[in-house]
Amino acid sequence: MGIIQKPIITEKMNEMGEKFQRYGFVVDNKANKVQIRQAIEELYDVDVVSVNTMNYGGKQKSRATKAGYIAGRTKAFKKAIITLAEGQSIDFYSNI
Repeated sequence: MGIIQKPIITEKMNEMGEKFQRYGFVVDNKANKVQIRQAIEELYDVDVVSVNTMNYGGKQKSRATKAGYIAGRTKAFKKAIITLAEGQSIDFYSNI
């Protein structure tokens, strides 16, 4: 799983999947829409109509400890929302 890192499984994404056949994935930062489309079609054997991508920068985070404040940063990631052809779906829960 080089390009597709993990699916986004939240209440909002489940609702979008049921209503609009849209599913979210965290993908490689350097992947483009064509590569994402090919990876989804190979992995899940579905027809992808469109791919929308979003780049998220890492956030500054800090926490207090006994030794003082520790500052850090979360990882940047890229999210892809794919829309499937009418009548198709992806079942993430079949392997559980």
